[in-house]
Amino acid sequence: MPPAKTEPLSIVVEGNVRVSGLLQMPQQPRAAYILAHGAGAGMRHSFMAAVADGFAERGIATLRYQFPYMELGQKRPDPPKVAHATVRAAVAEAQRRWPTLQLIAGGKSFGGRMTSQAQAMGALPGVQGLAFLGFPLHPAKQPSRERALHLFEITIPMLFLQGSRDALAYPDQIEPLCRDLGHHATLRLFADADHSFHVPARTGKSDGAILSEVLGAFAAWLDTVG
Repeated sequence: MPPAKTEPLSIVVEGNVRVSGLLQMPQQPRAAYILAHGAGAGMRHSFMAAVADGFAERGIATLRYQFPYMELGQKRPDPPKVAHATVRAAVAEAQRRWPTLQLIAGGKSFGGRMTSQAQAMGALPGVQGLAFLGFPLHPAKQPSRERALHLFEITIPMLFLQGSRDALAYPDQIEPLCRDLGHHATLRLFADADHSFHVPARTGKSDGAILSEVLGAFAAWLDTVG
């Protein structure tokens, strides 16, 4: 398969606020994923790049983008209002670029949660489903469902891709949540993986193999959406 074409772009959030983005476009894509980064690392982090490459191999285009604080090199994440506006701007850009493609939005940890909050507040135009690469359900060692209350306002399909050792989403918390969300939610747990989808060497597995399983689960779920 020819390598996917990668194109940098600039996204206008609001006023004079702009953020960087990266389009990764395989030939004849079947869908597109609008991919937001986690709280501590931007769109060019090795995990984000590996996700985009893996999706391209599976015929899925991606739009990665920065939140404004990351664009400015700051450590403190943006207030939700700013993050939500950024999600909406990225979705609008994806819809403009790919008007006929199936659009899925979401991302890693913080980015996925900001996307779901934005969707709960008002449907993201053209988005047919949400997919989370490690939804941060609660702070480490502080199990709670408070961060998930907004998910009950969402009426499009949601895919939760979670490690079984994720300290931000214990299985005994995320499993009943997804059951309560009903037919809107699909949960895939990956044995031995943590919040970053890292697996200990003692398991005999590799991070690359786990990521391949994660992306494969996403690709299979796409067939059930829309």
